[in-house]
Amino acid sequence: MNRIERLIHDFDSFVALPWPRNLAGPQRVWFAVYDENDERKVRARIDEFAIATKRAGHRWQYLDLTDAFPEWLASQDYRDEYFTNPADLKAAVRSLRAEVTARLRATLEAADEQTVVAVGGIAALFGFLKVSELIHDVESSIKGRLLVFFPGEHEGNNFRLLDARDGWNYLAVPITGKEKPAP
Repeated sequence: MNRIERLIHDFDSFVALPWPRNLAGPQRVWFAVYDENDERKVRARIDEFAIATKRAGHRWQYLDLTDAFPEWLASQDYRDEYFTNPADLKAAVRSLRAEVTARLRATLEAADEQTVVAVGGIAALFGFLKVSELIHDVESSIKGRLLVFFPGEHEGNNFRLLDARDGWNYLAVPITGKEKPAP
């Protein structure tokens, strides 16, 4: 079984477990953690995560944030100036965070307590938006489960997106698909 198959298998087993209703928003977050080099392979098999979710008796909603940054940039009045003065973009990115947060929050609020809202394409936001801030911003809107497709690493409670130097400590449930050591 390859890495992606193990990740799908682990997710399939995990999504089928009972879902306690008394969890706070941060406890309803799952991270499907995989090697950044497997991004395209995981994307090609997103439907298998949806199938596993439905087989477990839950609903599936997928939000792809891949185009969030270019769509936001195209809507900016000063987009041409950002290319000549990239430092000006740093201040404007706050509105990107607000826009992405609003999109994710709307998706979460439209879902019910039996729905997995899955988010892909977060790597496209790297350098512009911190995943930890985005998750924190929407925690209170999670009714079912939030599954974040996370190309990076997980060790202990520390998550690192795209092998970034800095990680953050978060209590999300990691689903890694890592090979289990032989007994």
